[in-house]
Amino acid sequence: MATKLASTETDFDVVIIGAGISGIGAAHYLATQRPTTSYAILEGRADIGGTWNLFKYPGIRSDSDMPSFCFGFRPWTHKKSIADADIILDYLNATIDQNGIAGHIRFDTKVSSAEFDSETGRWSIHAVNSSTGESTVYTARFIYSGTGYYNYEAGYTPEFAGLDTFGGQVVHPQHWPEDLDYSGKKVVVIGSGATAVTVVPAMASTAAHVTMLQRSPSYVLALPAEDAIANTLNKLVGPQRAHAIIRRKNIAINRGLFKACERMPSVMRRLLIAGVRRRLPKGFDVDTHFTPNYAPWDQRLCMVPNGDLFTAISSGRASVVTDHIEAFTETGIALKSGQHLDADIVVTATGLNLLPLGGIDLRVDGSPVDIADTVAYKAMMLSGVPNFVFAFGYTNLAWTLKVELVCAHLIRLLDHMDAHGHAVVTPMLPASGVERTPMIEMSSGYVQRKIATFPKAGSTGPWTVKMAYEDDIARLKHGPVADPALRFTSRSASYVTAS
Repeated sequence: MATKLASTETDFDVVIIGAGISGIGAAHYLATQRPTTSYAILEGRADIGGTWNLFKYPGIRSDSDMPSFCFGFRPWTHKKSIADADIILDYLNATIDQNGIAGHIRFDTKVSSAEFDSETGRWSIHAVNSSTGESTVYTARFIYSGTGYYNYEAGYTPEFAGLDTFGGQVVHPQHWPEDLDYSGKKVVVIGSGATAVTVVPAMASTAAHVTMLQRSPSYVLALPAEDAIANTLNKLVGPQRAHAIIRRKNIAINRGLFKACERMPSVMRRLLIAGVRRRLPKGFDVDTHFTPNYAPWDQRLCMVPNGDLFTAISSGRASVVTDHIEAFTETGIALKSGQHLDADIVVTATGLNLLPLGGIDLRVDGSPVDIADTVAYKAMMLSGVPNFVFAFGYTNLAWTLKVELVCAHLIRLLDHMDAHGHAVVTPMLPASGVERTPMIEMSSGYVQRKIATFPKAGSTGPWTVKMAYEDDIARLKHGPVADPALRFTSRSASYVTAS
């Protein structure tokens, strides 16, 4: 756990919002590449880690391989490639200790709003202490938002008929009671996504029986929990040398899988389903329970380490039912097919609520910023919003790979501004020629419910949002900082230039 230090300082060069993996990464790059730049991390909760600290449900783990998901500057040395949340938290805490970041974190500090003043070229950031209710205004030249993309306060649960008649316990994974005892209980897990396929095998080892109830199937891919090549390389050449090789290997495999799904969806569909069929007992109804009605990667693939979901099903401790809910009853769930599922506990693994930029109210010179009306510049800044950078990772690859490219570009942007005497930078959307599209183009229910509230992607130039690592390396790591789409303002504010 990061050491909590009190501080009364409120004025910084950069304020980072969120002490999850995105915020910690930004702090490292500022501390190591711009050591004279002052910064603070404002974290609304009582500890670091974001997702990995918030979720407590059984089996919570990464859904990307950790050599890709970890930081490029700090190798992943644990033998598990698909890692549990507590191992990831240990890694993040060690990163904080290594870089002296702890003293820069303000815990229990929830940001509610931020306003940019063009005359001073600075942000005023309003935050409330979660414990005392005390309000504090922080000021900064730049804001870096590492808030992720979903609502930390509440997950998504549909309205179920008869829910109030159910005599058992209903639990959403985002609000898991740490003292929940499910040993010897009959459990129904509603859902078929990444959370459901994680919870089911984890609970099956203790519960009397676990049923995964889904309206429709998802693609499920079994991967080794440990990467034998990575573990061997770590021993032979050491973690520092091995890290770059392992990461390149894993990125190539993951990008290759995604591109194959894009170019040959029918072939990949058959291969993915055949992989499931090989892991389940002969005669299992794979066509009903593991054959989705969409193409691979229209939604994220669900990864299961060592095929643990299939092992739980094969052992008889877990089962899958594909049906629609008619209503909850006193003893379980009645399905539209007429079947009834008895349950002592129902887990609603029904998804997340997306929330752009942590729900923070942004204003520029007194005017509110409608986030949904902005367009993302290089998928890291907002049109018309000065000195503001946000981290938004990949949906088809490890999140952190994109975050680190954003951090690298932020450093280059700050260096460029200092070298040319600029105080303010604002992405300016052209009056015409850029069509708006959704920032995430996935058919997942959690995306479709809220994506309209997010910034838009543009159809051309730096306004496109590319879920392609190789393209982002070119434009964020190696591409020029100066851009006709950026308006730079000098400290004297007497002229505007794009040099």
